[in-house]
Amino acid sequence: MHRFGFLISVTATLLTAAAAQVFAAGDPATGAQVFGACAACHSLEPGKHLTGPSLDYVVGRKAGTAEGFVRYSPALKNSGVIWNDNTLDAWLQDPQKFIPQNLMTFPGIKDARAREHLIAFLKDPGTKRGTPAPGGMMGGMMGNPQLVDLKKLPPVDQVKAIRYCRDSYFLTTVSGQTIPFWEFNLRFKTDSSANGPAKGKPVLVGSGMRGDRSFIVFSSPAEISRFIERRC
Repeated sequence: MHRFGFLISVTATLLTAAAAQVFAAGDPATGAQVFGACAACHSLEPGKHLTGPSLDYVVGRKAGTAEGFVRYSPALKNSGVIWNDNTLDAWLQDPQKFIPQNLMTFPGIKDARAREHLIAFLKDPGTKRGTPAPGGMMGGMMGNPQLVDLKKLPPVDQVKAIRYCRDSYFLTTVSGQTIPFWEFNLRFKTDSSANGPAKGKPVLVGSGMRGDRSFIVFSSPAEISRFIERRC
């Protein structure tokens, strides 16, 4: 081999090894803490999809192919990207720059070291399981109601009746309390997962909990209109 070609080959090998060492230096335990910023939208359980897809064993997977997740953007599905150290690093730094027109609104993690830790965490199955959502139980409920069993909420949070009049909803709980909401501040959602509410027994969750930007979770879309009575 020509000397110049040999030097290029050796240099490329050393650079590749150096890059691998940089990514390998990430600490999975520290990465678990960084993952707290992701936990409101992503789970680590196989097949458990939230706002975004499950990140269970995401490393080595083709982008846009998590089984059972149907809300990918065309940009991500057609990207051809395989998730590895380099592609995950670029994605986590700036998702829109790496794959333009994808649906992820996350602005990115600008700290390179934090990205290394997070990637090490995603690659290490030994530290992934049981990672709590940030903010404890209430933080999990407000950011992601699927993190708690909505069937087990107390009577004060179980919805017995909903009455609609003009611009207001009047919600009566199983505990007997009637709470008024301006219609713009009350959202209706569904949760068909194992942790969702029982059929015909919606629940009240969300920030404020009593009059400001709360939401009611039903077990299916068909329940919503049937449950609301129009009466002044």
